[in-house]
Amino acid sequence: MGKRGYHHGNLREALIEAALKLIAQKGPQGFTLSEAAKDAEVTPAAVYRHFAGREDLIVEIAVQGFEIFADLMEFAYDDGRPSALAAFEATGRAYLAFARRYPGHYVAMFESGLSLNATPELARAAARALAVIEKAAARLSEHIPAAKRPPPAMFSAHVWAMSHGIVELFARGAPGGRAPFPPEDLLETGIGIYLRGLGLLPPDA
Repeated sequence: MGKRGYHHGNLREALIEAALKLIAQKGPQGFTLSEAAKDAEVTPAAVYRHFAGREDLIVEIAVQGFEIFADLMEFAYDDGRPSALAAFEATGRAYLAFARRYPGHYVAMFESGLSLNATPELARAAARALAVIEKAAARLSEHIPAAKRPPPAMFSAHVWAMSHGIVELFARGAPGGRAPFPPEDLLETGIGIYLRGLGLLPPDA
């Protein structure tokens, strides 16, 4: 099959899909735009109609990933239902589910070395995802007097880091190998221990 030129039906999406597969296989720095063009069955010159370079393509994938991620987190949080704790734990499980379902996006977002402020679009998309976790954290700590309440941004960042570590070690076939327990169980137990240590669990939890 000959390569297509500039009139590919949806060149931008075709390049993103090709790059996602390459990122999952080789990492964000392990492929070239020429390889993405080849997999998308277009000429290398056609790539530059949409992207100035590989980093621009990775940024686009990261923006798309954060938008999907934020939607999943909002769905998992479900306006704090059925309880603040259950909703907070649900966002952690959504993190693991996203990493499994969208490995190429996940790597572009968190392992490509991109600054989240690389573009205004990326900054906005990342901020929307972070806002869901901070909102869940703020709701979880409402029962604590304001003077004794830890900053939601702090403990939501800690839980984000815990989620990321479990993903890297046990949920994506990374060097940690097989987990001694399901990753979801590890995360839920870890969150419970951490929150209890901070006094953040409601009295009836």
